Amino acid sequence: MAVLGLDIGTTGSRAVLVSSDGQLLATSTEFHEAFSSPETGWAEQDPDDWWRAAQAAIQAVVGEFDNEDIEAVGLSGQMHGAVLLDGDGAVVRPAIIWCDQRTDEQCRWLTEQVGASRLIELVSNPALTGFTLPKLLWVREHDPEAWKRVRSLMLPKDYVRFRLTGERATDVADASGTLMFDVANRCWSLEVLDLTKINPDWLPTVHEGIAVTGRVSPAGERATGLRAGTPVVAGGGDQAAGAVGMGVVRPGTVSTTIGTSGVVFAVTDRPALDTFGRVHTFCHAVPNRWHVMGVTQGAGLSLRWFKDTFGLDDSAHDTGMDPYDRLCAEAEEAPVGADGVMWAPYLMGERTPHLDPYARAALVGLSASHGRAHVTRAILEGVAFSLRDSLTIFNEMNLPTTRIRLGGGGARSSLWRQIQADVYGQAVNVLAAEEGAAFGAALLAGVGAGVWSSVDDVCNSVVDVAHTIEPVPEHVAIFEDCYRRYRSLYNALHPLG
Repeated sequence: MAVLGLDIGTTGSRAVLVSSDGQLLATSTEFHEAFSSPETGWAEQDPDDWWRAAQAAIQAVVGEFDNEDIEAVGLSGQMHGAVLLDGDGAVVRPAIIWCDQRTDEQCRWLTEQVGASRLIELVSNPALTGFTLPKLLWVREHDPEAWKRVRSLMLPKDYVRFRLTGERATDVADASGTLMFDVANRCWSLEVLDLTKINPDWLPTVHEGIAVTGRVSPAGERATGLRAGTPVVAGGGDQAAGAVGMGVVRPGTVSTTIGTSGVVFAVTDRPALDTFGRVHTFCHAVPNRWHVMGVTQGAGLSLRWFKDTFGLDDSAHDTGMDPYDRLCAEAEEAPVGADGVMWAPYLMGERTPHLDPYARAALVGLSASHGRAHVTRAILEGVAFSLRDSLTIFNEMNLPTTRIRLGGGGARSSLWRQIQADVYGQAVNVLAAEEGAAFGAALLAGVGAGVWSSVDDVCNSVVDVAHTIEPVPEHVAIFEDCYRRYRSLYNALHPLG
């Protein structure tokens, strides 16, 4: 008996097959085509490329097992993307994805039309460029020919669900990031839809994360190898599903995840709001729970950008060492605090705490004595400072932070783990196995299919902490001063922000 989890990420689609005792049986990742950026700040992907990659990833894991043993499928994926379909279910135009920053004008219009405080009352969040609704308004205004053809609106993972089952459905966690969802009451906001003239009939039905939303169709079986009739569970947006996979399902447990973006995620038993809108308040994939989330747009992206643009010479390819490992090994030779070099990680604008799509990244404090090791360490530290901004806001909101669990690619670097413990001034946990959102989607599928009794129970059973990293007191003291200086960077760099 097994369950399958599928995550439609930015760079690729990942499938995992998980046994009834929580063990990984098989994994496969199929990479997507790189997102296109036809203008500065734009980011688009082809939904059919997600489906191509999803098919390949599923086929790779299903092919190793009897599909009769797969009890259910759970879905997760990148949030906020605008997938537009016509009446025949065909993609109308490339999807505008989460990191796209073109919609500042539409966000300003929404804030003026609805009112900043009223918008937070209705959907628990301010109008931000990353969210789905401003993208829809942009298409309606700037691509009217495409808009005329639209008959259905979906989020990225839910397009894959549609191709797999024929059903138009989503989950409460992913829907929370659209700016069209009443987060407190876990349903679409008819008032926002009416104010913006978005047809509610175009939206998918919305479900709790463990609910069965449909079954694999005969066409889905032919495309993937999954058995027709296999239940497909709602799942969750990548952050909520990833939190389930890390056991972050109860108040007091917080995760910091460094992928392309960086996310700090805290569970609540009520829809806790930041009146300034600096963090997001969303439904959790766990029924009757919510979460608060701060986002750094350019977290792992910062290190990848540096590696790809400046980081390595040709000789690096002869060492046999992973380029990220080499950069981090070099960075360990630089002193704590990077000898005054600081990194503002605003490569794609910023969400938390600045809500500024026009923010731009900067290296500050360079001198002729600094080398690549200092710059790499400054990037690792700057991302950690940016994540600490969210923890600072959580503290202002009186949200408990009793445990911090690390996830994403950043958790694989021993240096970055220690930097996070030292910057946060708190012990951090590393899990025995961290398979990300696909694993969480599989656990949600298992609960939906009755393999496990509840999300709490399965997390207690299968999520284990491998070790804990304690902060070094001397480093904490240095980083307190560094963080104070980091906090002044944004205003110095963006005086009109």
